Amino acid sequence: MEKTSAPSKQAILRILEDVCDPEIPVLTIQDLGILRDVVIREDGAVEVVITPTYSGCPAMNAIEVHIRAVLQDRGIEPVRISTVLTPAWTTDWITEQGRQKLLEFGIAPPQTSSADKNALFQESRLIPCPQCGSQHTEMISQFGSTACKALYRCLDCREPFDYFKCH
Repeated sequence: MEKTSAPSKQAILRILEDVCDPEIPVLTIQDLGILRDVVIREDGAVEVVITPTYSGCPAMNAIEVHIRAVLQDRGIEPVRISTVLTPAWTTDWITEQGRQKLLEFGIAPPQTSSADKNALFQESRLIPCPQCGSQHTEMISQFGSTACKALYRCLDCREPFDYFKCH
């Protein structure tokens, strides 16, 4: 596409509402809180600042490609993508809308911001089942379908489900 002058920060944020997490496609990068900032540089470049959910997250490369493609498809160039690691991402940054989307998608949203240290004492956190709402659940594995999720099972409806672990 033909290069155009950079739109406003708000316009770019609206465009970026279309960028979803490749591992949990119902969540946008804004829902997850990994989109930290958009900066319009003096030279006209648009810089998008993102933070990974955890160091080494394999989805970040796909997210960068998608951000660049969405903006370039709208004629926004040049695009710079910066990754910042501090402060480290936390599940506190997931929006309320994002938490609701997780629940509707069948993934239990994170309960608190701190890591689950109960596992050190062989006690599992009580996570409500996203299917039936029962708190009669058990952790099957600390590691689920992706590194940021744990695998649980509801003892009432017998359905397995992912829990988005706290960071």
